[in-house]
Amino acid sequence: MRSDSIKKGVARTPHRSLLMATGVSKKNMNSPFIGIASSFSDLVPGHIGMRDLERQIEKGIHTAGGQAFIFGVPAVCDGISMGHSGMQYSLPSRDLIADCIETVANAHQLDGLVLLSNCDKITPGMLIAAARINIPSIIVTAGPMLDGESRCEKLTMIKGAFEAIGKYRNGEITEERLIELEEASCPSAGACQGLYTANTMACLTEVMGMSLPYCATSAAVSSQKRRIAFESGMQIVEWVKEDKKPLDILTRDTLRNAIIADLAMGGSTNSFLHILALANDTVTSFGTVPPVTLKDFEELSYKIHQFVKLEPSSNITMTGFHNAGGIPAVVDELIKSVPEFVPNREFAGVYSDKKVIHPYSEPFTTKPGLGILYGNISPEGSVIKISAVDESCYEFEGTAKVFDSEEEAMSALENDLIKAGDVVVIRYEGPKGGPGMREMLAPTSLLVGKGLGTKAALITDGRFSGGTRGICVGHICPEAADGGVIALIKDGDKIKIDINKRTLDLVVSDEELGRRRRKLKPFVSKATGYLKKYARTVQDASHGAIV
Repeated sequence: MRSDSIKKGVARTPHRSLLMATGVSKKNMNSPFIGIASSFSDLVPGHIGMRDLERQIEKGIHTAGGQAFIFGVPAVCDGISMGHSGMQYSLPSRDLIADCIETVANAHQLDGLVLLSNCDKITPGMLIAAARINIPSIIVTAGPMLDGESRCEKLTMIKGAFEAIGKYRNGEITEERLIELEEASCPSAGACQGLYTANTMACLTEVMGMSLPYCATSAAVSSQKRRIAFESGMQIVEWVKEDKKPLDILTRDTLRNAIIADLAMGGSTNSFLHILALANDTVTSFGTVPPVTLKDFEELSYKIHQFVKLEPSSNITMTGFHNAGGIPAVVDELIKSVPEFVPNREFAGVYSDKKVIHPYSEPFTTKPGLGILYGNISPEGSVIKISAVDESCYEFEGTAKVFDSEEEAMSALENDLIKAGDVVVIRYEGPKGGPGMREMLAPTSLLVGKGLGTKAALITDGRFSGGTRGICVGHICPEAADGGVIALIKDGDKIKIDINKRTLDLVVSDEELGRRRRKLKPFVSKATGYLKKYARTVQDASHGAIV
C-alpha cells in the first residue's frame, strides 16, 4: 500500500506514534488509509448536512476494512458570493481546492480518497484533484435541495428569489410577497434545485463513473443519500484493493460521454470550463495533449438532441428528475440511441418517466442544450445555453450598451436604462480581467424579471450561473483584458447573435476596429493577494481557465 511509506519499518516508529495519537489502533495500522476530503461548511447551504454524510462514509470505510481520516477543504457558495467582489474568488477556489487535496493526500501518503462535495466549484476542484493525484478515489455529491413552496407555488432559488427582485422592482409583486418568497425558496440543505452548475457537475460526475448511481439526484436530506454515502465508503476500499484509479475511469470516452450528457440535458455553461480543466489534468495518461478540447464540444453540439429539460429551462426540478429515473435513465437512453456514447456502466431496464426523460427519438428539440458561438467578437469561442433561449430569439440583432464591470451594468438595469433591443456588454470580467471570471446571475435574472428575457441580450467575457436564462452569451475569448474585440465595442454599435449559425458578430468594419485598437490602452490589473497570483497565471476560458 502507498501508506506503507509512513507506517512500515523501524524508521517509521515516530510516524506510527503520531498516527496512534489520532486514534489509529495497532490492528488498523495495517488497513488501507482512506482520506475523506470534506467540504463541510456552515456558510454553504449545499454543505451544511455533510457532518451526517461524513459519518456514513466513515462507517462504510471501516465496515469494508479501511481506516478513515477526515480532513477539510474550502467551499464557496456562489449564490451568497454573487453580485459583489466575493464572486472573484469563486472560480479561483476550484484550483485552490484541488491544491489542498493534493497537498494533504500526498503529504500523508493516503491510499484512497472519498471526496465529499456538492456546490459549483467544489465538485470540479475535487475531480481535478482526483485526476492529478491518481490514487483510488470516489466522489459523493451531497445532493439537491428540496423544492420551495409558498401559497401552493413551487419555488426554486432562481425563480423564487433572484428573479423576484426584478418582479418587485417592476411592480409585479409587493414587498410583502418578496419577503415570503425570500423565506420559502430555499427550504433545506442541498444544492439549489435546478440543473444549475452544482447539479450539472454532480450529474456529469455520475455519468463519468466517479460516483455511484443516483448519487447526483438523491436529495441531500434523504435516507437514500445516507445509504449512498455508506456504500461509497465501502466501494473505495474495494477500489484500493483492485488498484482502480481515476485515470482508469476518466478516459477520452468518458469525458466525451460527459459532454454528450451535458448537451442532452442542457446543463450549466460552466461545465465547459470544468470539463476542459479536468481534461488538462488527465494529460499524464494521454501524452501532452488533453483528450478533449473545445472542438469536441463544438463537434458534438451539432449531433446531440436535447431530450431532458429541467429548471431553469422548464419547471421540472432535480426532485422531479430523480423520481423520473435520474442519470441511469439518461445513460440508458444514450447507450441505446447515440453511437458516440461509449458505455462504461450498464443501466438497461432502469425506470424512466418518458414525460420527463423523453425518448431520444422524441426530443424536446433537435438543438443541443448548449452551443459554441464564433465570430469577430469571439474568434476563440463563446458559450450560450441554447435550452434557456426562446426559439423566437435564435436570431437577435441589437444595440450595444457597454459596461466595464458587472456593477455598472446592474446600476443601469436597476435604473431602467436598458430597453428592448439592447445588447448589454459586460467586459473586463474574464479570468484575468475580473480577475476570477464572475458569474452574471444577478444582471441576467434582473433582465428576465423586468420582462426583457426575450427582448434584450447580454454578452460578457465573464460567465453565467447554471440558473441563467435568456439571450446570454458568456466566456467570450479573447477576453477584454487580453485585448479581445469585446474591449473595442462602443455604445451604439450593432451586435448580431445567430444561434442557428452559431455566430456572434460586431457589425463594425475591420478598418474601424483597427483604429480603435490603436487607441486601446493596455489592461492593468488592480488585484491583490491570492487574486493577483491567480490573474498572473490563469489561462483563458477556452482552455478551462486553468492555472
